[in-house]
Amino acid sequence: MDATSIGIVVSGGMLVLVVLGMRVGFAAAFAGLVGLIWIFWSRKGYAPEEFGWALTVAVKTAGQVPHSKITSQALSLIPTFILIGYLAYYAGLTQALFEAAKRWFGWLPGGLAVSTVFATAGFAAVSGASVATAAVFARIAIPEMLKANYDKRFAAGVVAAGGTLASLIPPSAILVIYAIIVEQDVGKLLLAGFIPGVWSAIVYALLIVGMALVLPRFGPPVGGFTWGQRFASLPPALPIVFVVLIIIFFIYNPFGGDAWGTPTEGGALGAFVVFLMAVWQGMRWRELKSALLETAKLAVMIFTIIWGVLIYVRFLGFADLPNAFADWIAGLDQAPMLTLVCILLAYAVLGMFMDAIGMLLLTLPIVYPAVMALNGGVDVAAADSAFGMSGPMCAIWFGILVVKMAEFCLITPPIGLNCFVVAGVRDDISVQDVFKGVTPFFIADAITIATLVAVPGIVLWLPSLA
Repeated sequence: MDATSIGIVVSGGMLVLVVLGMRVGFAAAFAGLVGLIWIFWSRKGYAPEEFGWALTVAVKTAGQVPHSKITSQALSLIPTFILIGYLAYYAGLTQALFEAAKRWFGWLPGGLAVSTVFATAGFAAVSGASVATAAVFARIAIPEMLKANYDKRFAAGVVAAGGTLASLIPPSAILVIYAIIVEQDVGKLLLAGFIPGVWSAIVYALLIVGMALVLPRFGPPVGGFTWGQRFASLPPALPIVFVVLIIIFFIYNPFGGDAWGTPTEGGALGAFVVFLMAVWQGMRWRELKSALLETAKLAVMIFTIIWGVLIYVRFLGFADLPNAFADWIAGLDQAPMLTLVCILLAYAVLGMFMDAIGMLLLTLPIVYPAVMALNGGVDVAAADSAFGMSGPMCAIWFGILVVKMAEFCLITPPIGLNCFVVAGVRDDISVQDVFKGVTPFFIADAITIATLVAVPGIVLWLPSLA
C-alpha cells in the first residue's frame, strides 16, 4: 500500500473515531501517530524487527510538532482575544451595548431581537469567542425578550445565531487559527472579516424584521424611548468603539505608513484597556479570577485541539494526501466555481457532526491546497486565475468563506455548540427549543454566503488597502 492510500485509510479511521464520540484533538493525534508508524514501517517492508525503529521515529516526529508550532507568536492572540470578551462582560460593556441597541432599534418589528443581533455584533468586536458571546447574551437578552412576550424559541435562536458573529468580526480566534494553518497574514485576515461580519448582522436583522412583520407574535416592538434617552445610552457603550480602534490601528494604520504594532500587541493592549475599565466599574478579585479561569479553560481546549491536529497534519505531509487531493480537484471536468460551491456544501454537512474549530483544523490541510490549485496556484496573478483574484487574495477570500461556514456549523444540529450553550444557561429552554428557534437563520446564512461568493470585493476591499 502506497503512502497516499495509507493517508486515505487513516483519515477515514479518524473520522470514524470522531463520529463515535472521541474528542477531535485526541482522535487526530492518535490517527496521526498511527499513520506515521504505518508509513515509516512500510518503508522497511513491514519487517517485524523494524517496527521498533518505526515506532521510535514516529514518536519523535510527533513529539516535535506541538512545541515547534505552538510557540508561534500569532497563537498568543487567542487567549488575549478571549480574555477581552470576559473582561468586557465584567466591565458592564455588554449590558451597556444591549441597552443602547434597545433604545435605538427597539421600535422596529422584532426590535428587541434586532437589538440583540447588533449588540452581539458590537460585543464580537471585543471578543474572539462565539461561545462566550452566546453565553453572555443568553443571560442579558433572553430575559428582556421574554418579558416583552417574545416566543421563547425565537428569543433563544436569536442569541445562538447572534453569537456566531464573533467568528468573523475581529478579533476572531477562528480567523487566527485559519491564518496559522494556511500560513497567511493574520492582520489582513482580521481586516477581511470586518465587513462580512457587519453584513451578516444586517442580514440577520432584516430576516428578523421580515418575520416579525409576517408573524407579530414572534417579536412585538418596544417603544417609549425619547431622543434624550437614546443619546444618553451612547456614552456607556463608547468604550467598545475605543477598544476596537486600538486593535484595528495596530493591525492597519489608517493614517498611512507602517502599522503601530503587531496584532498580538494590539490584542494585549486591548485586554489591558478593558481590564482598566472593568476595575473602574467595580470588578473585584472574584470576577477577575473567573475571567482568567474561563479564558484559560477555553484557550487550553483550543490549544489541545491544535496540538492533536498538527500531529495529524505532519502525517498528511508524509502521506502526500493534500497534493493528491489538489491534483484531483484541479483535474475535475467542471467549472471551478461549481467545485468551490460543492466544497462549501460539504462543510455544511460535515459541520453537523463536528465542532467548528476541529472541522477547520482537520480539513484545511487537504482542502486549502486544492482550492489554491483550483484558482491557478498560490502565486497566480489575478488576470490568470479562475476566480479573478491573485493567490494571496484567494487565500483570504476562501478563509472568510470557510469561517462563515464554521459559523453556520455552530447552530446546526446535532452538534451546534452555541445552541447547547444557550440551553445550558437557560434552564427553562431546552436544546430542542433552541434548534427550532435558530432554523430561520439558516436562510440568512445561505444569503450571506452566496453574497460573499458572488461579490468577493466585500471581503477583499479592506485587506487590499493594508
